[in-house]
Amino acid sequence: MNEAILSCQHVWKLYGPDPKAYLQSRDVPPSLDEIKGTGFIPAVRNATFDVHAGEILIIMGLSGSGKSTLVRCLSRLVDPTAGEIFFEGRDLLNASPKELIDIRRHKMGMVFQHFALLPNRTVLENVAFPLEVQGVGRANRETRAREMIELVGLDGREKYYPRELSGGQQQRVGIARSLAVEPDVWFLDEPFSALDPLIRREMQDEFLRLQSMLKKTIVFITHDFDEAIRLADRVAIMFEGGIDQLGTPEEIITSPATDYVAEFTKDIPRDKLLTVGSLMEAVDSMEMVGEGLRHDEKLHDVAHAILTSSGPNRVVDEQGNTIGAIRRSRVLDTLFGKGN
Repeated sequence: MNEAILSCQHVWKLYGPDPKAYLQSRDVPPSLDEIKGTGFIPAVRNATFDVHAGEILIIMGLSGSGKSTLVRCLSRLVDPTAGEIFFEGRDLLNASPKELIDIRRHKMGMVFQHFALLPNRTVLENVAFPLEVQGVGRANRETRAREMIELVGLDGREKYYPRELSGGQQQRVGIARSLAVEPDVWFLDEPFSALDPLIRREMQDEFLRLQSMLKKTIVFITHDFDEAIRLADRVAIMFEGGIDQLGTPEEIITSPATDYVAEFTKDIPRDKLLTVGSLMEAVDSMEMVGEGLRHDEKLHDVAHAILTSSGPNRVVDEQGNTIGAIRRSRVLDTLFGKGN
């Protein structure tokens, strides 16, 4: 696995009278019931995880679970009550205000649900704005801004104002603006939730296209598990400030760590999540049919081929080499609880 760009160690954020003293007075971390019993509000509880280079880590949970507070702690927009946060090996909690400003301007990109575009500035001026704040000369910042505008598919709209753009186009401007500074880590807080379903799907496709080219390290907040399945390398499920489970989407669906995670994910269609490779078996001497199904294809996309085949389907890797086989009975048993 790639190196950790962000490391979050035993991070807490409690709201109430002198929460730092309360935590320091404890020999062991307080339970959720103990925290509530003392009148504190547990926004983040003992969060520990790493975010690796090039990874998309999605943080999920119901409203009020602490998702946004945790991400704001990672960028020091909110100061944690306790714990440690390291960014590229630097202790963010000991960084001076000047150092934090420099890190946010040059190392971090942020995109939020509300686009927060400057209404009196054009698309080009909005995208170039963070570079202007950095003190980059006009010619250089506009060149970079034009590159980002083209990257997100808005070339030709450089002179438009935000009011002249659709919601999806405005979100693309926000994405281009956050990428203009070439961030090492990219924070996105429900960036597509305000969009209509069709536009949202298009923006997810755009996001995946950009990530395939840029390989950014991304922390992405959403409450939509379908979105998480499409985008995530790993998913963290939060409940009342704590991380109940952190793992791949497949791990969380097939092996929920808590009753809450099981309840949270119970209605997720497994065929959209599970891959062919997750259900394949060793080839041995079985007779297989078909030219081969890619191991990374979702069951949803190849179910018809599997369920109508006359025998086990061949499973292949990216080069077309046979690496296993998948049986119809295994698919039926996994999706519906019975074989055929």
